[in-house]
Amino acid sequence: MYETQEELDRQFSARGTVPDIAPFVTAYREESERMAATLPAVRNVPYGTSPDEVLDLFPVPGTVRAPVFVFLHGGYWRALSKDDSSFMAGNFTRHGAAVVAVNYGLAPATPVPEIVAQVRRAVAWVWRNGAAHGLDPERIVVGGSSAGGHLTGMVLAGGWHHGEGVPEDVVRGAFPVSGLFDLTLIPRTHINEWARLDAATAQAVSPLFHLPDRGCPLVLAYAASETPEFKRQSHVYRDAWAAKGFPVHCFEVPERNHFDVILDWMSPDSALTRAALGLF
Repeated sequence: MYETQEELDRQFSARGTVPDIAPFVTAYREESERMAATLPAVRNVPYGTSPDEVLDLFPVPGTVRAPVFVFLHGGYWRALSKDDSSFMAGNFTRHGAAVVAVNYGLAPATPVPEIVAQVRRAVAWVWRNGAAHGLDPERIVVGGSSAGGHLTGMVLAGGWHHGEGVPEDVVRGAFPVSGLFDLTLIPRTHINEWARLDAATAQAVSPLFHLPDRGCPLVLAYAASETPEFKRQSHVYRDAWAAKGFPVHCFEVPERNHFDVILDWMSPDSALTRAALGLF
């Protein structure tokens, strides 16, 4: 598909699309810290057995069964945490939707298949325990950015629900942004220095090849300045979802990049916010 190793690596390089990612990462953390300091929250709740398996929960005050947005952070499976991942909580809770920011182990210490298993456990925890925190387990929407978009796709994938004791329709809507859905090229890129996927594992953790039998409404978005490969990833997943007869909408966000596009979830009038609220 790509003629040189340099071009292949460029296509999968999100960092290469901006001069410096530091301002965006700083914004994630500072805005998330502000949410934790100013909103009601239940923090560092264990959802699994490892120290990395914790989440932060931002309920809607006075609401006993609020829809919930479960956010899976990006960072190419090796960076960021839940502490960078609740910047949308103020906007969403004002609109009546709770927010859960999920932490998971990072590559290479935590292999990508185990990261997938962890975020699935987090969603199962929300389904089993959310009602005690004012959440509606029948209105779980999962979203994520970049690697978090990939993980969103793996939560949508079929075949894992029985093992976690949740229904196949546990996720009622999904919103991956700038996600990766076909990882079969990753073993040939510099990303594999930490992803450490062989060909079989790359296919096993590619959402494109594990579509569910029952699909929920899906919204996909990406920034205008993404590489063609990142845009293609959303397009092929959109087409596969539509081919199964599942509802899907995909759009490009103008004047945004791979890193600042999700900060639009802080704005009540943004296209990302309107699309997310539509899923609830």
